[in-house]
Amino acid sequence: MRILRSFDSRVIILAVAVVAIGSTLGLLRPDVFLSALNINSMLLQSSVIGILALAVAMTMLTGGIDLSVNATANLTSIVVAMYLTAAGAGEGGGALLVTIYAVLIGLSVGVGCGLFNGFLIVILGYSPILATLGTMTLYAGIGTVLTGGNTLFGIDTFAAIGRGSLLGVPLPAIIFLLAALVLSLILEARRFGFFVYLFGANQSAAIFSGVDPRRLILGVYCGSGLLGAIAGLINLGVTNSANVDFGSSYVLLAILVSVLGGISPDGGAGRMVGVVLAVFVLQLLSTGLNLMFQSSGSNFLKEFAWGGTLLLVLAAGKFSSRAWPGGFGGRKSGRGPDKTLQAETAGTTGA
Repeated sequence: MRILRSFDSRVIILAVAVVAIGSTLGLLRPDVFLSALNINSMLLQSSVIGILALAVAMTMLTGGIDLSVNATANLTSIVVAMYLTAAGAGEGGGALLVTIYAVLIGLSVGVGCGLFNGFLIVILGYSPILATLGTMTLYAGIGTVLTGGNTLFGIDTFAAIGRGSLLGVPLPAIIFLLAALVLSLILEARRFGFFVYLFGANQSAAIFSGVDPRRLILGVYCGSGLLGAIAGLINLGVTNSANVDFGSSYVLLAILVSVLGGISPDGGAGRMVGVVLAVFVLQLLSTGLNLMFQSSGSNFLKEFAWGGTLLLVLAAGKFSSRAWPGGFGGRKSGRGPDKTLQAETAGTTGA
């Protein structure tokens, strides 16, 4: 009983769903589904949306949201592609230096976009949804101006990352899992993470505990922008191209993944491991439906399955919260501020 209560019910449900769906598809189509090519393809496809979902989940923990993550990713890939085209590939150490500069430029673009989002929210007082809705259009507009609405092709500098692998696992998937691990450690083992959960759960209590809301929100949205930039660099490596319209539906899908993974839209509850599992659940459903129904209607079935899965998991979470008093799976479930860290931060000033 005590062990069960120590876990988030959403995480348990999603883990069971991953095993159940994967096992079913493996039994139905073992020749295709269990092939190394298909497994690598699923991991590669889930990497970009997974990183964007981490970015959205991070902002949702504070009670906000970032609708501009995909626009940030696309703007990053466009700026980096233009720099690489202008700088040329170079040779030897020159090529390595150009690549390093390209990465730094891309990450700077992402952090700058996130910083501007945070500025609109904490300095000008915009609501997160309106601020990031506006910047989503703004960043897309900047990308359109820079490219003239065209797609930039032949950018193969990051191909080794986008299409490479380590021990048979695609590098983009490894980067996604490492990003989730680092973000989980920051949120669950660091004081900053405690402040994020506390602020999302109760802003007044967070301020009385000494949290500086401006610094906190600026940090969170800078982190979201950074993750968006990483997604943009990975996509540049996977496709060898940059386009302002890439992944137009990724924002809504990232929100779906975050909510399915147990991140509370009200803030203050949820864990990154749930987001990772939710990405795998949706990817398994998408791949399974494509394998079983190879027709034009598979896209409709995929979206239907995604929505149905979300409703089923939410319903299961509601049921488990009633079955296990004390918040198992309910609004207070998931990773929140622990009492030890709360005692340590009592009387602190600033985040």
